[in-house]
Amino acid sequence: MELEKEMNVKEESPRLFGMFASPGTQFERIRRKPKFWVPLIVVSVLYAVGMGLMAASMDVSTLIDQGVPKDQAEMVLGITKITMAVTGILTPVFGILISTVIQLIIAKIASSPVTFKQLFSMNAFISIIGAVGLLLNMAIKFGIGGNPQIYITSVAGLLNLDKPGVLGSLEVFGIWSTILTAIGLNRTAEFSKGLAWTIAIVMFLIQIGFALMGTVLQGAPKL
Repeated sequence: MELEKEMNVKEESPRLFGMFASPGTQFERIRRKPKFWVPLIVVSVLYAVGMGLMAASMDVSTLIDQGVPKDQAEMVLGITKITMAVTGILTPVFGILISTVIQLIIAKIASSPVTFKQLFSMNAFISIIGAVGLLLNMAIKFGIGGNPQIYITSVAGLLNLDKPGVLGSLEVFGIWSTILTAIGLNRTAEFSKGLAWTIAIVMFLIQIGFALMGTVLQGAPKL
């Protein structure tokens, strides 16, 4: 019975939206049968729509609040909207690729048998969480207005802050993705739980570090 159940798991392909309900099962399937084209396309489309909504939600006042001169705000807004729409498609691809390369280097050091394809597939599947988070937040912002750079599901959004800052990085879907990354590195890459969680947390802290740098460069107070 156990052998039959194991064979059925091996034959099944990972399901993208199964990451919400049964991520552990999907990671096991990714390890045995890694796929990435379909999740990569779906995630890219969701990001493109989400970034499109973000661009549509931006107005001149948003840029002026960020320090853009009033006489240049209209021109900068137009360029920003076009850039965001285009980069919406490329952002998840480069993000997945960079994460995969970093994890693969660590895997080689840790003597893990995981392959580039398995890690790339794992990260592509995990990215559906961030894509849905972006789309949900931008749809809400498009409907109710406000700074589209501040997610409703972040601490900055809950506190109704004017600027995202570091608190904008403490966000439900981002934390969710971090947890799934740790589980995925343990199940798919066969890292130890300690190493898997360390890598996931360090990558999350790096993101917060970039947010802090952005806050400092914009002249905003440190949070």
